Amino acid sequence: VQLQASGGGLVQAGGSLRLSCAASGRTFSTAGWFRRAPEKEREFVGAISWSGDSTYYADSVKGRFTISRDNAKNTVYLQMNTLKPEDTAVYHCATSPRARASRTYEYAYWGQGTQVTVSS
Repeated sequence: VQLQASGGGLVQAGGSLRLSCAASGRTFSTAGWFRRAPEKEREFVGAISWSGDSTYYADSVKGRFTISRDNAKNTVYLQMNTLKPEDTAVYHCATSPRARASRTYEYAYWGQGTQVTVSS
């Protein structure tokens, strides 16, 4: 499985970005997003089930971020609105065979990450 994340960039606080994660090869039921800010631990952002019927998010992004997926395109999206400087991080997508996975060890495959920088 290969995952390719894209869509990162520099945006002002309050702005929006949409990240994409394209998968090739075998994919698993749950697709998730994580982020890692400088000098911080990797943080779970949110995830979506295979059907797309179930999504769940970290409290820090709930109400601002939305995850969706298009299985026909093998692509998962992370729509980020009302961005804050504290959202600045490298964002990674990953896939897991487990339902409602939110821990890094539950994810089997990872993309290389895309940088998101939010200026104040």
